[in-house]
Amino acid sequence: MIDFSILFEDGEALVIDKPAGLPLDRPRAGGPCLEDHLDGLRLGFQREPHPVHRLDQDTSGCLLLARNPKALKRFSAAFEAREVEKVYLGIVSGEVEGDSGTIDLALSKISSAEKGWRMIPAKKGKPSVTHWKVLSRKPGMTLVEFRPETGRTHQIRIHALAGLGHALVGDPIYGDGKIAWRTMLHASELKVTREGKEPIDAYSPMPLDFAAFAFDVPLADEAPVTEG
Repeated sequence: MIDFSILFEDGEALVIDKPAGLPLDRPRAGGPCLEDHLDGLRLGFQREPHPVHRLDQDTSGCLLLARNPKALKRFSAAFEAREVEKVYLGIVSGEVEGDSGTIDLALSKISSAEKGWRMIPAKKGKPSVTHWKVLSRKPGMTLVEFRPETGRTHQIRIHALAGLGHALVGDPIYGDGKIAWRTMLHASELKVTREGKEPIDAYSPMPLDFAAFAFDVPLADEAPVTEG
């Protein structure tokens, strides 16, 4: 049983810190997945929690689960209505030009026998918008903050390649899959406003494999030192 870090919890919502490498659904070839752990994530509640949105197998960080069907319906509607604030960290395998911007590229899914399926920019695809900001630079790499407005499959991964000119480090589909053991994408923040309740507000600190790249960034999750 994985000892998940709980980032937010109340009577209708649970936000866990999903580890990289754990798929939500059972892979075709078998193996562990999040479904194996839902019973343990009841945490005293009668029902198993249900994931509201999706994170790729390689993506780590904030994953929202609903604790009852009514909450699942409301949270799903909030995602559809673009009322959820999402912040991701990504390590881009190149030196990004500029400091910030918006990528507005519609995406469509294609498939071939040789390469399987993937997403591509397409004028007749589904609207997809991602805001980005450079946090730190190193020779040949850039740490970027992504704020997606929409939630298309592989959106940040293909927007990094097509919009910034470089795939994410470790991405085996849109990049060369080298340098890192996984696609370097981390869901660092998630905020969902709720009528009549405090918002769901979760933060996942930078994981160790991100920190190992030693980008020069302030540690926002560290408490300030004060003298008493």
